[in-house]
Amino acid sequence: MQSNAFSLHAQQVHTVARGEAGSDPSIARSWLRCLEDYHLDPSVIEAPVVLEHGRLLESRERMRQVLSIAGSEMNSLHQQLSGAGHAVLLTDARGVILNCVTAPGERRDFERAGLWLGADWSEAREGTNGIGTCLVERQALTIHQNEHFRGRHTGLTCSASPVFDPHGELLAVLDVSSARPDVSRQSQFHTMALVNLSAKMIESCYFLRHFEQQWLLRFHLQAESVGQFSEGLLALDGDGRICAANQSALNLLGSVRGGLLGKGLDRFFACSHDELFSRATPGASTVWPLQTRDGRQVFASLRGQPRAPQWAVPASLPEARPAAQPAICLLDPALQNDFQRAVRVFERDVPLLLRGETGCGKEAFAQAVHQASQRRSKPFVAVNCASIPESLIESELFGYRGGSFTGARKEGMRGKLLQADGGTLLLDEIGDMPLALQTRLLRVLEERQVVPIGGEPHAVDVRIISATHRDLLERVAQGSFREDLYYRLNGLELTLPAVRERTDKEALLDVLLRQEAHGQVVNLAADARRALLDFAWPGNVRQLRNVLRTLVALCDGSCVRFSDLPAIIRANQATEKAALPCETPRPGYRSTGSGTEVLQDAEREALMATLEAKHWHLTRVAEHLGISRNTLYRKLRKHGINRGA
Repeated sequence: MQSNAFSLHAQQVHTVARGEAGSDPSIARSWLRCLEDYHLDPSVIEAPVVLEHGRLLESRERMRQVLSIAGSEMNSLHQQLSGAGHAVLLTDARGVILNCVTAPGERRDFERAGLWLGADWSEAREGTNGIGTCLVERQALTIHQNEHFRGRHTGLTCSASPVFDPHGELLAVLDVSSARPDVSRQSQFHTMALVNLSAKMIESCYFLRHFEQQWLLRFHLQAESVGQFSEGLLALDGDGRICAANQSALNLLGSVRGGLLGKGLDRFFACSHDELFSRATPGASTVWPLQTRDGRQVFASLRGQPRAPQWAVPASLPEARPAAQPAICLLDPALQNDFQRAVRVFERDVPLLLRGETGCGKEAFAQAVHQASQRRSKPFVAVNCASIPESLIESELFGYRGGSFTGARKEGMRGKLLQADGGTLLLDEIGDMPLALQTRLLRVLEERQVVPIGGEPHAVDVRIISATHRDLLERVAQGSFREDLYYRLNGLELTLPAVRERTDKEALLDVLLRQEAHGQVVNLAADARRALLDFAWPGNVRQLRNVLRTLVALCDGSCVRFSDLPAIIRANQATEKAALPCETPRPGYRSTGSGTEVLQDAEREALMATLEAKHWHLTRVAEHLGISRNTLYRKLRKHGINRGA
């Protein structure tokens, strides 16, 4: 029965090879090579050629660095494919299997199919197959069941992707094979995408390690993509000449490998190599804009020891502070406690929901949580659901395949979810996300995979932090926010305080002033400092930061005076001074101090009595005393009153 099936398959092979039936061109080319170049017989049953143990060890030793890089990626790929029924294989450039990841009980099944460690799966040995044909065609491909040349391999489905070295030579092949009979060709689109992505990750890691001791320029059209697998990589010598380039670098610069190698970097970028080397950091932690010679802007980082520049870097290329290192003031005890709780649950993959007034620092808080977590070296990507037009937010969040709609970029776009893969995605103003997209987002969170517009599913590993100034439960009641999504996002809900409510406002003022001064010595006069602290700051941290930035820019000396402050802040201070109440002591209260001390004691007693009567509800206390909340906070600080007093 089996021999009849092999005979029928052999007839099909000969028919296609003679051009008498249609088939995939790459399959037809391969079958023709197998017949005419390798003189193989599709109906012959032969055991695979397997390297003896000693030669296998020698081959693995030659590929030791690649194997060490690929090991974790292969395990991750096997898990993403739900493990069972799949073998993840890595071969050398000859097609010899050097590593195999399978479920513990399935290794024997795959060995019976010929997938042994040391087995030679080159096209010349085993005919058309994922590994061997990938080596010849030098491109990612899937060989599905009857597309194999040999009849004995028609039970396999193989998706393979080439791995290239920094010089463009074939280094290895990454392959996923399945022996299940129910595997459809369509189902392999997802598998192929994962295999190709993993192969690119191995390529990038190998490039970085291979040139560990050399200058390395990393660049991309998008700042958040620097450090990701799609980044361009250029290895440089000490004179700024290009030693090696990956395929992404060739694509981004629109060049072929021969047109780059040995050329000076200033042939391609509008910056001399001396200027460029002055920006280097040992960990390539800073990303900055860089102009190409054809006028495009990319974002770049340079790994290496910085050199003193021969002349200053042009002002048109301001250094951007790395987004992965946010500074945040956490001296407010309640805020500090919330931060510690947030980090603990975030590490356990519990989603965070941050609430608070606009501008109160929700994004900075989210970045600080990311930096304190084990994901600190992975991307932190923020998307503001309220600032992106509704017609664009779907493609912004999920991405799209090139040419999938009118106006789409031909190379497509990776959405924010895929950009954040392995790291953290902040969904700012989540309450403003359109209802239809909430359904798609919920599906992503449940299934852990993203489907770009017009594309195939991609597995994604991302932690979610959401932020909003809205009452989401109220929006749920109104029908504008999905209840199931609310409970999916609300693993731990934290309400961040407004600036006027923070007990560390003085420290916050100092931190923000230092950040905006960028090393410039700027002090605040006492009356200017008091006015800034007494102001209500309806725009919170964002407003405070903008005011300080303006004050620093306009400061002629090293001191900001009261007269330098914006008119609204000066007017607020004058109003409060005119409105200070004069409270009377409670009946029976006596003081033996001076008149000033008596008034101060009376004021403190009045404050304490009202606070207790109003159960420390500060808005009601201020209303009862006829003063603003801002004045109330100032008086509480003046008398050293806090909840524990």
